Amino acid sequence: MHKTALALAAAAALVSTGALAQATAADVVVLMDESGSMAGEQAWIPNTINLLNIGLLGAGLTDNRYGLVGFSASAASAPSRVRSFPVGGGQFGTPAEFAAAAAGLQVTGGTEDGYAAIAHANTYAFNAASARNFILVTDEDRDNTNVALTFDNILAGLLSSNTLLNAVVNASFRCSSDNSVALGIIGTTGYKANGTGGFTTCANATFGAGAGNTVDDYVDLALASGGGAWDLSILRAGGINAESFTKAFVAGKIDEIITQVPGIPEPETYALMLAGLGAVGWVARRRKAGASAKA
Repeated sequence: MHKTALALAAAAALVSTGALAQATAADVVVLMDESGSMAGEQAWIPNTINLLNIGLLGAGLTDNRYGLVGFSASAASAPSRVRSFPVGGGQFGTPAEFAAAAAGLQVTGGTEDGYAAIAHANTYAFNAASARNFILVTDEDRDNTNVALTFDNILAGLLSSNTLLNAVVNASFRCSSDNSVALGIIGTTGYKANGTGGFTTCANATFGAGAGNTVDDYVDLALASGGGAWDLSILRAGGINAESFTKAFVAGKIDEIITQVPGIPEPETYALMLAGLGAVGWVARRRKAGASAKA
């Protein structure tokens, strides 16, 4: 079976977690590409984290914490070129402390291994009662600095800790109802600009083409984790659609996090993954729809 088919089947099971307690706070780690073309996205992320925190507080999630991992910077240690940024004197801090840390992001280097960044973030000290959530931002597909890090074991790490990944990457998305452009997707829900700086949603959205192996490396991984993927090119283009992008991204993340559960104990994880095997038929149809959109 295709690795993504099995992975998405497992992720489908993780969505059905109604019997498990929901989190009352969130630990969010941003994984930011530090290569030369990322200045705009690095400037975008602090305010986006602040907006996300405001929304989470309004939804009743308090004591939210934010961390920052950079990858590809020349100053980062070789060969993985991944580094932690101290936020508030530790791994996590407030949105204001996150913004101060993000000011140190670089735009140098050319080796971008998002899997190494995910593996590094997984070593952080998370609160057991918090929703674990990663945001990966890069305009490149993966540069493999460690062959021991694979799609399957990176996904297994995300699923075993119930960590949701959202990837802001160079890939396109569509609302299947009218084949219109989507800003991004979470699950099968698409988010599309409404022309006035806001957004609407559509059902049965899917992904299209991506730069290099971006879809295989990151879009599939994010969706398989139960998270979402977003079209970086729309954000990068600026203007009113970029406003829509930010609003949709923040709203999607809030909806995602407030229904997320904290790290799942292993027995429950295994039970959920076994239950997910019944979703293989759904996965196959989704992959077929994605392939058609790419054609």
